[in-house]
Amino acid sequence: MAEFMTVEGLPQDVVARVAGLSVRRRWGAALTVCLGLFLLGLDLTVLNVAVPDLRDDLNASMRQTQWIVDAYVLALGGLVLTSGGLTDRLGRRRAFVAGLVVCTVSSAAGGLVHSLGQIIATRAAMGVGAALLMPATLCVITDLFPDPGPRRSAIALWAAVGGLGGACGPVVGGRLVETTSWRAAFWINIPIAVLAIVLALALVPADPPRSSLPRPRFDVPGAVLSASGLLVLVWTVIESPGRGWTDPLTLGAYAVAGLLLAGFLVVEHRSAAPVLPLTLVRPARVSTAAVALAMMSFALFGALFVITLYLQGVLGYTPWQAGVRVLPLPGGLMAGAAISLWVTSCRGEKTGVLLGLITVVGAFGFLSYTSAESGYGRLLVFLVLSGAGAGLTAATTTACVMNGVPPSHAGLGSSVNDATRQVGAALGVAVQGSLLSSAYTSHLDDTFAHAASPLPLTSSTRPTTCCRQRRLPTGYRREHVSGCARRRRTRSYTGCRMRRSPRPP
Repeated sequence: MAEFMTVEGLPQDVVARVAGLSVRRRWGAALTVCLGLFLLGLDLTVLNVAVPDLRDDLNASMRQTQWIVDAYVLALGGLVLTSGGLTDRLGRRRAFVAGLVVCTVSSAAGGLVHSLGQIIATRAAMGVGAALLMPATLCVITDLFPDPGPRRSAIALWAAVGGLGGACGPVVGGRLVETTSWRAAFWINIPIAVLAIVLALALVPADPPRSSLPRPRFDVPGAVLSASGLLVLVWTVIESPGRGWTDPLTLGAYAVAGLLLAGFLVVEHRSAAPVLPLTLVRPARVSTAAVALAMMSFALFGALFVITLYLQGVLGYTPWQAGVRVLPLPGGLMAGAAISLWVTSCRGEKTGVLLGLITVVGAFGFLSYTSAESGYGRLLVFLVLSGAGAGLTAATTTACVMNGVPPSHAGLGSSVNDATRQVGAALGVAVQGSLLSSAYTSHLDDTFAHAASPLPLTSSTRPTTCCRQRRLPTGYRREHVSGCARRRRTRSYTGCRMRRSPRPP
């Protein structure tokens, strides 16, 4: 164990806590925190396939649906920078367990509420708990494996499990929705969180007394500005399709978001104890990796939100069938994370990041040719390629960030890595969901503009019309009818013109 004593910059209390641990104990602790990360990733997407049932039950619109998904991601991304400092103040294991407790209580509440606002609030509370535990997971990994070789393998495992949780969310959610209800998507968190707490208390090294931990000043202005800036930005992106992209309120909200985020950078530059030390992200190795990770999360999580709607609303799959058909994505993620070990050791981190991003871009280029008649085959290719590229990118960029910061700032480095990932995911869901809503409205405009006259509603078309309208979720049906009304056309014309592709074999 002498190798752990010679790692430059490693705090002595960390050396003392890990020096006597066996290899089995270290990997057991690593798997424990990865279980917490799996739960976090699961919550990112577990409600995606439950959205149609949830919309029908709560009569929610498309924008409200986006808030159900984004409330969790936004709370996580907006608070994870602040929680990095709290992890250093509380201790790794304490922060991890506290985050799991918050997630457990919030999940129990989410399965019992009955209104849309309450669900959004419980999802946001779950995001707060996730923001507390997420930096702790990567901090424990870096503490347990200070040597570059084992640390690279552990970080690859961490990245693969995180992606696996997000990719398995639709499968788990789909099965739960079909066998019980969408509320089970909240309750499934409870046994996983309790198991992770028990294992953490048994395997993760205990924290030193709180009196011996650093107690830096808390940057309240920075925390408020970062969280409020992200909140205003995501709110504006989600609301823009309904209000109009050039509406004065929309433009004003974008300006407010820009001012808040600019103010955050100014405050962080002048603060004695900033939430985000700019010197930490100034090295090109760290900043470039963070940007690449944010871009990958933006593309992948936004696409996953849209794909689950496509599988159910266009191809006609049930929630369980849709979830199963997303499984190639986690397979690709795990393969990409495994490949990252070989690529980075042979070709370097830069090659790994570039190769991963190029693969993701190629997958999206292939997906851009998908239509309602394409079926599942084209989507299968996209899921495999994008998963492999995302796994390679996530593992390599995370290693770049964590190896680019001093060990004494592992909590802040983990927060930077986590914040970029979650902010990218939140904006991805908001932007791609809003573009989907805008494209739908634009399609109605084009359809009505090219129609010389309404199509007659005959006895042969009337049953089809009613059937098509009933297949739409309640919230979408309301938006569809209101969109038709705004364009002063009849619902009968719209019902006759709508088509839904049959489910492929």
